[in-house]
Amino acid sequence: MKQITQQQKKFVAEYIKCLDGEVSAKKAGYKSKDLKEIANNLLSKDFVINEIKLQLKKQISSLCVNKGYVIQKLLQIAEFSLEEEDVLDKEGFPTGKRKLRDTSAGLKALESLCKYLGFQKEEDDYKEAKIITISNLDDSKI
Repeated sequence: MKQITQQQKKFVAEYIKCLDGEVSAKKAGYKSKDLKEIANNLLSKDFVINEIKLQLKKQISSLCVNKGYVIQKLLQIAEFSLEEEDVLDKEGFPTGKRKLRDTSAGLKALESLCKYLGFQKEEDDYKEAKIITISNLDDSKI
């Protein structure tokens, strides 16, 4: 197996920070008119990819964040974001209507939680929905 050079290690360290191959190649000291080609070349080498994975693993393990904490925080974000709150008018008075705080953040937290817990969509679980609109509705469907 080929050994990784110091310059390639610098490239890996920079790449982990910014995920931009061209910028990483420049900061690692590569001199060329086509840094993008150098970056693509480096990122196609197995030993460089293995070094990236190794460094990422080291960073993750050094965080020492337990799974329970992550799950708890994702649940808190989902619950807070999907709570209802009053809709206020321009003067700041309640209108009598209610809305969810932040549906996109809540759904993103739930999606992350499902991925984290390993919930996967089974092919047979979901059936394709058939959308009927006025334009494709005929008398036989009424």
